This record gives sequence, structure tokens and C-alpha cells, in this order.
Amino acid sequence: MPFAQKLIAWQRRHGRRDLPWQGTRDPYRIWLSEVMLQQTQVATVIPYYERFLQKYPSVDALAEASEDEVLRLWSGLGYYARGRNLLRAAKDVASRGQFPDTAGGISELPGVGRSTAAAIAVFAFGRRAAILDGNVKRVLARCFGVEGEAQLWGLAERLLPKRRLEAYTQALMDLGARVCVRGTPKCRQCPVESMCYARANGLVERLPARRPRKALPLRRTTWLVLRHAGEVLLERRPGSGVWGGLWSFPERSRAPAAACRELLGYELARTRRLQPIEHGFTHFRLHIRPVLCEVARRAPRAQSPGYSWIDVARAGDAALPAPVRRLLAAIAAR
Repeated sequence: MPFAQKLIAWQRRHGRRDLPWQGTRDPYRIWLSEVMLQQTQVATVIPYYERFLQKYPSVDALAEASEDEVLRLWSGLGYYARGRNLLRAAKDVASRGQFPDTAGGISELPGVGRSTAAAIAVFAFGRRAAILDGNVKRVLARCFGVEGEAQLWGLAERLLPKRRLEAYTQALMDLGARVCVRGTPKCRQCPVESMCYARANGLVERLPARRPRKALPLRRTTWLVLRHAGEVLLERRPGSGVWGGLWSFPERSRAPAAACRELLGYELARTRRLQPIEHGFTHFRLHIRPVLCEVARRAPRAQSPGYSWIDVARAGDAALPAPVRRLLAAIAAR
């Protein structure tokens, strides 16, 4: 039995069929799920997906949202450029009047790459298109002993069956996510174990070849946690870069009292260093030194756009990075 037919048969018995974005041809729902699933596990995505649909049940509803509203719902899911691109793409689709129905057309939407576009085209429109996300690369590299982006794409396209494209595509996703996993694959549960090149040659742990892991550089920053009359001061971050468009604490390298006085016009009653925070990103680690700054007197300088005083108890409703949210929860609990 060919590779694709083995996967389709396995999917019928063992595949996932109860995910909230399955059983629909609605391209909006499928697109939303595929974007959220980029570099994020299914269990993490499901509650975000359900909240998004409750707030924005259609692409037209999402197109009317503000970036701040979208990022607030996205807060904690990470990779925030996805949320900003989601809004841009929704506005694009709404202006066209319909969702593009080919993999090529879908890939032109902001934040949608070749593999994501193919998945949407298959599940929403029944198109014949090959996916090649990280999990699928691992399955194909191990099973066929092939590596390299171009070679894997060629293989993925040659393996496409003539029928049952949706079942085959879902089977690839499920096999990579649940059986042919990175750490200790469950080879005995694999429907293509008998034809697996890596299994036959003792190369399961070596295929695909892992890139040498580089030590992540460490960056340091100081957060000024300004508090006055039960409120904290938040600063909106630039649209690009880390946590783009989200609200965070002002970051300053100078001494807290001098920074607050000269940059914001505030006089502090006292300061206290809080427990340092470590946060990991893809390309670096961030060491955060929060300093709680009790403000003696407010000045109008920080009332300009880009700053906002927010009640500590309600600050969690804003679009916040996860470390900011956790720190605010700790402050509120005190």
C-alpha cells in the first residue's frame, strides 16, 4: 500500500476528528486556526480560537476591529506579529469581498506562508496542495531519508494522492504531532514504520539533522513600575519589534528616580526592587529588573499618546505581554 493510502487508513482509525476547527469549510475559521497553530500547540490554541470566534464570528467582523482589541485577545499566545497580520489580512479579504480560494492567492495574505496557505486551500476549498510545516518535514525526512527544503517540497508534492486530500493532509499533521515526534517517536504506532528509512537504518534520532544549538544572547532591561492611587502607568510599545503594539512598563536604563523626573516629570516617594523576571524569545533571553516606583505627584507629561494610567485591578484587560500580565497580577494580589 502506498505511503498516502497508509496514512489515510490510519487517519480513519486514529486521527483527530474533534478539534473545534474541523468539520467546516468556512475559510475564515480554518485560516484563523492555521495562523494560531503556527509554532503553537493545539491545547494552547483552542481557548484562544474559541474566544476569537465569539468576539469576531466572521472575517468582516474582524476587519472592523482595532489592533488594540485584537492584541488584547491575542495576549499570552505569543508571536504577536501573527495577530497584527491577522487583522491586516482580514481587512484585505473584506475589501475584496471574498476569501481567495487557491493556495497561491491565500499565500498573498499577510502572515500566510506557503504551507499554511496550502492547508487552508485543502481544508476550505478541496484544492490539491502540499503542506510542509515542521512536523511534516520530520515525518518525510525520517520516512524517506530526504533532507533540504527544495527536496522535501518536491517529495511532498509527489506524494499527494489523487483523492482524499483532506484526510491525507490531516493524517500528516496528526502523525507528526502525536507519533513521529521530535524527542522519542512512537514508532510502533506508526502506519509507515515498515517503509521508514530512518527506522531501518538506526537514524531516527539523527533525522532530520538538527541545527547546532547556539547559546542565546542575554539582554537586560529595567522596568519602571510606576504606581499612584491604585493605578499603574503603561507605555505602548512600537508597532514593530518585540511585543509590537502591546502595552508594557516603561523601560529605562537610567536610575529610576532620575528617569521618572527627567523623562516623565514625576517625583517618586520611594522605590523598591521586585523579583527579577526571565523571559525567553526565539533568538535571545531577556532579564528584566522591575522596580516598583511609588509616585508622589503626577505630572501631565505622561498623559500624551503612548502612555496610559490603568487601574491595577483592571489592567489585565489590556493587550499585555505575558510577563507584564503576571507581574500585574502579583502586584494586585499584594
